Amino acid sequence: MPTLDWIGKDKVINHHNDVPYKVLERKYSYDEDGVHKDDIHSENMIIHGDNLEALKSLLPQYEGKIKCIYIDPPYNTRKSSEKNKAWIYSDSVDDPKIKKWLGVTVGDEGEDLSRHDKWLCMMYPRLILLNKLLSDKGIAFISIDDNECSYLRIICDDIFGKKNFVAQLIWRSDGNFDNQAKIKNVHEYILCYIKNADEVGLPQAIDPSASENSKIYNEEVRNTVVKNGSKNPMSTIRLPKGFPCSVKNLIIKSRKDKFPYYATDAIIEDGYLINEVEVESGWSSKNILMKYIDNGFEPVKDTKGQDTVFEITKTGNIEMIKRRGDASHVLSVLQNLGSTQNMSTELAKMGVKFDFPKPVDLVTYLLSFYCRQDDVVLDSFAGSGTTAHAVLNMNKKDGGNRKFILVEMGDYADTITAERVKRVIDGYGEGKNAVDGTGGNFSYYELGSPLFLQDGTINNDIDTAEIRKYIWYTETNGLEYAENGQEKYYLGSHNDTAYYFYYEKDKATILDYSFLATVNVKNQAYIIYADSCALSDIDLQKWNITFKKIPRDIEHI
Repeated sequence: MPTLDWIGKDKVINHHNDVPYKVLERKYSYDEDGVHKDDIHSENMIIHGDNLEALKSLLPQYEGKIKCIYIDPPYNTRKSSEKNKAWIYSDSVDDPKIKKWLGVTVGDEGEDLSRHDKWLCMMYPRLILLNKLLSDKGIAFISIDDNECSYLRIICDDIFGKKNFVAQLIWRSDGNFDNQAKIKNVHEYILCYIKNADEVGLPQAIDPSASENSKIYNEEVRNTVVKNGSKNPMSTIRLPKGFPCSVKNLIIKSRKDKFPYYATDAIIEDGYLINEVEVESGWSSKNILMKYIDNGFEPVKDTKGQDTVFEITKTGNIEMIKRRGDASHVLSVLQNLGSTQNMSTELAKMGVKFDFPKPVDLVTYLLSFYCRQDDVVLDSFAGSGTTAHAVLNMNKKDGGNRKFILVEMGDYADTITAERVKRVIDGYGEGKNAVDGTGGNFSYYELGSPLFLQDGTINNDIDTAEIRKYIWYTETNGLEYAENGQEKYYLGSHNDTAYYFYYEKDKATILDYSFLATVNVKNQAYIIYADSCALSDIDLQKWNITFKKIPRDIEHI
């Protein structure tokens, strides 16, 4: 498979492993009753901070659990004025925090990178972490335009896997088409990747341009499988007794004058063929038909996962009937899903000013493909908070409990991103333009201190509960941690192994006979963290204990 190389790639391709794990510090929570200092245990999150660090901090709780990712990263078009170079308002990679990150991570040569190199350096480790967070049945949508689309496609093939590429959707972005240009650009792209193509079926969405009377809403679709031509050479199929028919009683005479040919009379009684008969024709879906016969006339799945059966019709034709569940009709060109101009106007009703926000109808439509009522949605380039707006609207419409996680690096994360979400929850606008609130809640977080100091030792300022959570995550390859009250230092058991974190902030701990006397959990093996160990190797082997010294044996994710 072709790969892409760029200046600085060697510095960032594994950089996600070196990103410090930082604790997320809740600053406040919000619901219909307003701001709360106390934790209301909302599962919706708005995080202010560098999204690379924020994504790393989400891993212990959310690795492999995010059903849908939508991101709208900077397009790297340099369409910004000198006075308007904040991250979201500028589509070039010129935010001071990104410049500093490039200088530290890539090194001195970071100053010499082209803007495409810088953009790729910025995106690659973030996409790596997003892929880690995506569930096996999850999907990622990435908005982009012509400037970086070709590069993005190649690195996404590398990270998500080429076989998991779904589509490069074209969004007709609308807007001002009257101004002059060689060719007026009226579209953007949305790259779609599924985490595991074998785990995901058809999207449960309907193109917004489809009419209410469209046949796509039919519960079943009938098509003949009799099809002759160069791609469908003549062949004979033996229809056994019991093959179903759409007519209760019928005799189809043997024939050679129209397709399919019948070698002998076919006799149907009570809706089923009572004698075996050979039919000859070209066939459009012969493999599925044979699979249906071999399956004893029970429904079989077609290539799209739809239940499929076959029947003889009153004319002697053979039809394939696809029985649909939820209708699915997604086109690669997206239209009638709003514009950034209209969305800016809508935000103005909330008292929020933001340039080029993605329309909420567009994001809602994308989420509807696979996002069900209890799924988690992540947007790590949150901007004005359109993704949260879409999730809240969906929950209000169907009573769902979808959760959103937004990450925004800009200083406006609270004053714009979170503020918009508050207005959506409460309702906004006046008079005939008033929009009812969706209800819901969220908690607002800042990125806190790193779990480990620069010398690799544990940061004693971090709450012990956060350290316990982190160790459990690294030891169990991503299992979510649940505090238990069995023993003070006991973390939990996994794969017949009990885990203990014998740690005190203000004193050294020793794994000795006194500590072993407090271990009441019975298991086949034990992993015990402590500052030192007074047990002999023979004792450790006797009780099947693995000793790990704090903090050097704690794996860094």
